[in-house]
Amino acid sequence: MAQTTANPRERDAQLLLRAAARFAAAQTSSPFDQSGARQAAVFNRKLWTVFLSSVMRAENPLDAGTKANIRKIALFVLGRCSSVEAEPRAEQLTALININRNIAEGLRG
Repeated sequence: MAQTTANPRERDAQLLLRAAARFAAAQTSSPFDQSGARQAAVFNRKLWTVFLSSVMRAENPLDAGTKANIRKIALFVLGRCSSVEAEPRAEQLTALININRNIAEGLRG
């Protein structure tokens, strides 16, 4: 019910935090959970693909500088997710966890 009543920014923040939690669970698992990392990367890649396509739409109201910054972050995230999907390593996940948590914090204001 919370997701149906949440505003879009809050929903996006929740999704980013869910992806970060999945990465963190895989990273801290002993032994490292490669399958969990891959699954988290697939989820995160889909999420960031939506963010990127939204930012690239002409009708998106964000200013050009913000759009450019989000595009750069999205391209980094997508590349890192591809690397994790191909050959997961625990140290690859830290940047993804931090980015998702920081963006979620910003969305929540």
